[in-house]
Amino acid sequence: MANYTFSFIGTGSMGSALAKAAAKALPAEKILLSNRTPAKAETLARELGCSWGPAEQAAREADYILLGVKPQMMEGLLEELAPVLAERTDRFVLVTMAAGLTMERIAAMAGGEYPVIRIMPNTPCAIGEGIILCDANHAVTAEELDFFTNAMSGAGVLDRLEERLIDAGSAVAGCGPAFACLFIEALADGGVACGLPRAKALLYAARMLEGTARLMLESGDHPGVMKDAVCSPGGSTIAGVRVLEQRAFRSAAMDAVIAAAEKTKELGK
Repeated sequence: MANYTFSFIGTGSMGSALAKAAAKALPAEKILLSNRTPAKAETLARELGCSWGPAEQAAREADYILLGVKPQMMEGLLEELAPVLAERTDRFVLVTMAAGLTMERIAAMAGGEYPVIRIMPNTPCAIGEGIILCDANHAVTAEELDFFTNAMSGAGVLDRLEERLIDAGSAVAGCGPAFACLFIEALADGGVACGLPRAKALLYAARMLEGTARLMLESGDHPGVMKDAVCSPGGSTIAGVRVLEQRAFRSAAMDAVIAAAEKTKELGK
């Protein structure tokens, strides 16, 4: 029987965020952290009260092995871990968050027909407000997937999505925070140009985006309906909307998502 429920191989920003989420649902002693810079894993482990160790231990001693490395590093990592995984006689699940790499590729790199869960989290997971897109291969049981999603619920919303759509979903949810930050910064710059202090302009833009998103989710209204509700005839808002339409704001946003999705597909080749 495994010593740990979860192990995390890779404690970068996303791996750390998910480890913190797991620590909300699991006893700290059931979590093991690993990183190629051991001091980074040790620092986070001390914060969470869990253990740290080498990648080989993380692959050998956990029920769920979260692979938090970049796509271009995955093959090398799994080549090193394949002999360790092959020696195991107990059941385990590999969890990948590498952009563009399918579950079939992950299993092949790991050297066996192993259970694999694929997730694509986003940065708001760090404060429990994220969304994690997830799917599982045929070898993962319903009970295993349920346990995993419950354990990760501290990161935000987990949404089951067919793997063929995960690249598209990631282009919206995973890349979207960068696009949203550009929008917030641009709105704040406009406010500064109109005389607002920078700190206040950033606060107003960020809180506006947060509040609008919450209102849409809670009301269930279509964003077009919400936009129309703010646009009084002959008013300030419709004047601003007109400029955004002239500058192809919506088309640019759509093209950004499409470009991100296409790049993600390239990363998996």
